[in-house]
Amino acid sequence: MNNLEINKIRQANLSDIPVLKELYQNTILTVNRKDYTTEEVEDWASCVDVTAHLVEYFEEQHYVVAENENRVIVGFASVNDAGYMHTLFVHKDFQHQGIATSLYKYIEVYAKEKGAKKVTSEVSITAKPFFEKQGFQVDEEQKRKANQLCLINYKMSKQLY
Repeated sequence: MNNLEINKIRQANLSDIPVLKELYQNTILTVNRKDYTTEEVEDWASCVDVTAHLVEYFEEQHYVVAENENRVIVGFASVNDAGYMHTLFVHKDFQHQGIATSLYKYIEVYAKEKGAKKVTSEVSITAKPFFEKQGFQVDEEQKRKANQLCLINYKMSKQLY
């Protein structure tokens, strides 16, 4: 693991949306390409083409971003008060540096503070090994509609208490 300094994890702001949108799309189009077809990643990445959808997610989920020492957003995650984690993405150029782990730990603490008994998520093929290392179990393999296409992912959960 590299020693990338994450200066802080902070609550995301609506003004962060353009950066989060770009990070989301670039990560899917590059990192997730190893597990999904070109058509699948392009369809998935298009899910945030309409910025209004992201604004809606901000109303439903608690979003946080990880910034490095240069105040560059290198990852983001979100969870609601019931423990459903909608997103966890790390910038394609900052993979395997502990950022996802830091974001996940932050999200887990937040969920516990809100009284969630478990954290649940719908996890890509690419992210499944990471979540298993965090103590998640696969509850179900499923095909979920991204934008137009259905992609394989996994309902996963981790008991908190």
